[in-house]
Amino acid sequence: MRTLIDQSLVETGRLLRRWPREQEVLTSTLVLPVLLLLMYQLVLNKFLSASTGVDAIYGFVPMIAVTGAMYGAMGTGLSLYAERESGLLRRFWVLPVHRASALIGRLLAECGRTLIATVVVVALGVALGLRFQQGWWGALGVLAIPVLLIPGFATMVITVGVTKAGNKVVQLFSALVLLGMFFNSGFVPVENYPGWLQPLVRVQPMSCAIEAMRAFTLGGPVATPLLQTLAWSVGLSLAFGALAVRGYRAAAES
Repeated sequence: MRTLIDQSLVETGRLLRRWPREQEVLTSTLVLPVLLLLMYQLVLNKFLSASTGVDAIYGFVPMIAVTGAMYGAMGTGLSLYAERESGLLRRFWVLPVHRASALIGRLLAECGRTLIATVVVVALGVALGLRFQQGWWGALGVLAIPVLLIPGFATMVITVGVTKAGNKVVQLFSALVLLGMFFNSGFVPVENYPGWLQPLVRVQPMSCAIEAMRAFTLGGPVATPLLQTLAWSVGLSLAFGALAVRGYRAAAES
C-alpha cells in the first residue's frame, strides 16, 4: 500500500510539472476561464444583476470555476491521447511499478490542477467584487466543490482519451461542456428557462456544483447541492471506472 501511494504521488508530480508546458492544458485550465469571467463580468454583469436582484458575480465565479475544471480535463484528455499515440503509456506499463499508480496519480493530478485553476478564478472574482459572506469556511467550501466534482468527470475523459478515436471524442466533449455553460443555474436562475427544460438544468452536475458554491458564498442550504455534486462524482466514477482501467490497459499493451 505504501508503495502504491508513493508511486501514485510520483506520477501526480510528473503530470503537474508537465501540463504547464502543454498549450492545450494551459489554455483550457487557466487562459479560457479567466477570459470568460472577464467577458461575462464586463458585458453581462449589469443586465443580469438588475434582472435577478443579486450581483451576477456570485453566479459567474462558480460557473466559470466548474466549467474551467471540466474543460481543463479535456486538455488533459488530449494529453493522455498523445501519450498513447507516442507509446509512452506502453513504456510506463513495463516498468516495475504498481499498475494502479498511473490512474490514481492522474486523478490526483486532475484534482491538483482543478484546485489551482479554482484559486485563480476565485481570486479574480474577489478582485471583481466577490465576497465571502460565510467567512473562511465558505471560501474553503468554494475551493473544494470543483475538486470534489472532477474525479468522476476525469474518469469519463480518461475512458475515451485512451481509445483510438480519443482526440475526436474529447473534442466533442469539449463542445458539450461549453454548451452546458449556457444551460445551468449560474448563468441565469433555473426559473428563467422554459418549464420543460428546468428539471434538466436543475439536476445537471454543473448546476449542483454551482448551487453549492453559491451557498458557500451567499448562504443558504448547502447539504442538498453538496450531496448531489458528490453523487454525480461517485456515480460517474463507478460507471466509467472499470472502463477506464480496461481501456488504459488495452492502450498500454497495444
